[in-house]
Amino acid sequence: METAASEAVYRFEGFVLDLARGALLDVQGGEVPLRAKSFELLCLFVTNAGRLLDRDAINKAIWADVVVSDDSIAQCVRDIRRALGDEQQQILKTVPRRGYILTATITSGNEQQPTSEYLPLPDKPSIAVLAFTNMSGDPEQEYFSDGIADDIITELSRSRSLFVIARNSSFTYKGRAVDVRQVARELGVRYVLEGSVRRSDSRARATAQLIDAETGNHIWAERYDLALEDVFAVQDEITKAVVTAILPAVADAELRRALRKPPESLGAWEAYQRGLWHLGKASAEDIKRAKQFFERAMTVDKEFVPAYTAMAVACNQEAGTFGTSPFHEGVRLSKDWVRRAVEMDENDAEAQAVLAWATFMEGISDEVWDSVSLALEISPNSARAYHVMGSALVFGGQPSLGRDKLLTALRLNPRDPVNAVVLNTIAWSYYCERDYMRALDAARRVVSRFPKRPSAYRCIAASLGQLGRLDEAHEALQKAIGVSPQAFDLYIQNRPPWYSPEDYEYMLEGLRKAGWKS
Repeated sequence: METAASEAVYRFEGFVLDLARGALLDVQGGEVPLRAKSFELLCLFVTNAGRLLDRDAINKAIWADVVVSDDSIAQCVRDIRRALGDEQQQILKTVPRRGYILTATITSGNEQQPTSEYLPLPDKPSIAVLAFTNMSGDPEQEYFSDGIADDIITELSRSRSLFVIARNSSFTYKGRAVDVRQVARELGVRYVLEGSVRRSDSRARATAQLIDAETGNHIWAERYDLALEDVFAVQDEITKAVVTAILPAVADAELRRALRKPPESLGAWEAYQRGLWHLGKASAEDIKRAKQFFERAMTVDKEFVPAYTAMAVACNQEAGTFGTSPFHEGVRLSKDWVRRAVEMDENDAEAQAVLAWATFMEGISDEVWDSVSLALEISPNSARAYHVMGSALVFGGQPSLGRDKLLTALRLNPRDPVNAVVLNTIAWSYYCERDYMRALDAARRVVSRFPKRPSAYRCIAASLGQLGRLDEAHEALQKAIGVSPQAFDLYIQNRPPWYSPEDYEYMLEGLRKAGWKS
């Protein structure tokens, strides 16, 4: 590479390529890891932005002394796209049978505007909601489109995990053709929501799209068509639907962002997100790893409430799902962690809901329902509160009603790292209703997604035992024991506090039919 180029700094799509340091940096100055050859290829693309590079040109520039296969080039391209968050290939495009082209606008260090013109990003996910465009052609309908965007801002502001720009700032761009990335830099946010509304006499159509302003990628988009019988009811329905979709989409994008960083460079929020990723793997080994990341988040920021809440969930899982810690000790630790979170912020809905969950592990009680009610009062869309409510109903003798609440939890947060627990409880709800085929199907779906989840294997074995399919039942029983002997012993040696004696005996009956000897 030429000497002049080696001293250059290039900025594009929210990243800085510093050739002198030999590093790719994100907007906050953190280094984005890349293998050596992948980094060299990125430098080649950046210094030739807008030009098509075929495989021969790439081979000569990066592997001058050897001829490599197309697979080697393709692997480096995949590394680059992963580092840039360019899964949809909006930045680095493949031109079929010809090569690759970097389409980003590149500025060198000398061309970059002073950074003081732009606001720094907050230490948690940040979003601006632009005024929705009125597509009705009637200026009188401005109140309707403005009202939807205004309501979305209000609802998003209730989430303590988001930094939301106030209406008075985000609405200053109304009526202007804007560059979303420029808006994001000026407002100091990572995500921008924009949309439009078209209203006729009897119907309304709203569209919305969430954009990662660093890359320009769309990470979520949806269209809503509703009958316009009650203007405010339609406005509320669109608002609820958009907010319900946005929060998981942002959480998913933040998780992918955190996974791109080396552990030693993670801030509190990023370490927390990395821990959630491990928590979602639903295995004893990953839960142990998740706790290490939550501990790092607390070390970086001792008052970062989500890390304490997530640590409580991890302890809960160790004790109640995998049996890798003594049950009562694990539940005690879970309650200790989440009580610290509540002490720091009693208005955190997730903390209140996790407190309900930890209390549920000791048995269904008024204290459980009190915490659930408080969580829903703080945030009516608390997925965790619906999860705990559903579980209490399933094991409290109302499996059908409980299942409805669990399905609501899944709808509110389809990417929740602990959805394995929710899906497993849905399977047991069918078993409690003596609907063994549905229980079997639901439990098998859990196993297909979370193969190290022990309780799902027990449900499969018990359901097959009740169906009289004894050979299959015995095989499933062996898997239930093999995947986690500690968890199996935990559930058959003593009745878990949240199980009624009747439901517990009924589970053991299915396992005995599967071949378990009590």
